[in-house]
Amino acid sequence: MGLSVALNTARTSLLASSNQLATTARNVAGANDPGYSRKIATLIPGSGGATVTITRASDAALYARTLSASSDAARGEALLNGLTQLAQTVGDTDDPTSPAARLTRFQAALQAAANQPNNTAVVRDAVEAAKALAGSLQEAAETVHASRAEADKGIADSVTRLNDLLSRFDTANKAVIRAVSNNADATDALDDRDRILTAISQEIGVTAVTRGNGDVALYTDGGVTLFDRGPRAVTFASTTAFAGGSKGNAVVIDGVPVTGATSPMPLSSGRIAGLAALRDQTAVTYEAQLDTLAGGLIAAFAETDSVPPLGAAKPGLFTVGSSGALPAANAAGRTGLASRITINAAVDPDQQGDVSLLRDGGMNGTDYADPAGGGDASYNGHLRGLISALAGTLTLDPSLGLGTASDLPSLAAASAGWLETQRKDATASASYQKTLLSRANEALSNVAGVNGDDETALALQLERSYSASAKIISVIDDLLKAFLDTVR
Repeated sequence: MGLSVALNTARTSLLASSNQLATTARNVAGANDPGYSRKIATLIPGSGGATVTITRASDAALYARTLSASSDAARGEALLNGLTQLAQTVGDTDDPTSPAARLTRFQAALQAAANQPNNTAVVRDAVEAAKALAGSLQEAAETVHASRAEADKGIADSVTRLNDLLSRFDTANKAVIRAVSNNADATDALDDRDRILTAISQEIGVTAVTRGNGDVALYTDGGVTLFDRGPRAVTFASTTAFAGGSKGNAVVIDGVPVTGATSPMPLSSGRIAGLAALRDQTAVTYEAQLDTLAGGLIAAFAETDSVPPLGAAKPGLFTVGSSGALPAANAAGRTGLASRITINAAVDPDQQGDVSLLRDGGMNGTDYADPAGGGDASYNGHLRGLISALAGTLTLDPSLGLGTASDLPSLAAASAGWLETQRKDATASASYQKTLLSRANEALSNVAGVNGDDETALALQLERSYSASAKIISVIDDLLKAFLDTVR
């Protein structure tokens, strides 16, 4: 081998070792960055010597599974947070302020009044218990409205973040395409794009499709285009306040609604999906249960006309609004009752009402009084009838998830139990999704992450190779000097 050939070979080896050492240094520097993928310096032999090509360690299938797990975990966490808020405030039957506990307390007070109908203080306690029950239903409904409003605000914030992330993804995607097209090192640009894509997956379920020149298109898990050579518009009109029966607006991507019952391609994962499920499904169902309970109370304590010509039945102890008419006994008629139910002013002592009307009837006038009472303070027949009505069977809408029939106390307890079951299921699901995400991240890290020990060992090997190449150059330099000295 000629000295010039040996020199060129040694120089090529020295350059290759230098590039590999630089790559190892990059890996060590990025070891603590969860979004960094290990860079691999590959030697490619050629006629002019070996060249170094930089690639990165990756697993497309595993990364796609990580994105899916990230979206599922974000959805579960968003739903669980909302359910926990509801469960802590109105969902515990042992909580003395919950509707179920208030109803039990009212039932006991009503029974005590029936046992002592001539004791005004006991009858007054029953009226106060009824007022507390109506108040707890109002508070529970307001808590549902606040929870829905908070979820709606969370959706708005998530949409804002998503639009920002899509804009950043567009910049990162163009950087990848540019590097790939110029045969430059695109590994750092790919890492940046993956970091942004991971953040996007937390907001919305997403599928990435790789195309030529490193380009990537994004689609929601429902199939709506999210990014295709540019970000698609994600829009949402927030609702500042919620009331009974009000509906939140849908999130719209590129003109297609992706949340709500009318969505043709709904989201199934991501924070937006979890918040939408809480706002539009779970909270709505729970409020419908409260409305049904309120409607049942109004109907059970309604007063009937006893003097011909008979008039229509009217709200008695429990009422809503000032129309004096009973609400329709259907889902539409019961909507919003829990937030508006109150006790009749005619029997409310705080409004100069007469508590004895609970015992005798007649909150809507003397025609609606119990004719059997006859003004007898010891008569308890009307109160006994109210107790029986309270325990009567109420037909339920199957969509409430509480069966098709129930009495009011059982309905209150079942509603609280339903909410607690939803919370427990969400807790178990969120825990499972977090574990799955942790395992997916760990598996991906094992494939694409940096192992400090391995990089240190590789650096030592490269340093020895670098030293050997440098030694060869030094020897060749000495030989050339000796040859030139001989020629002179």
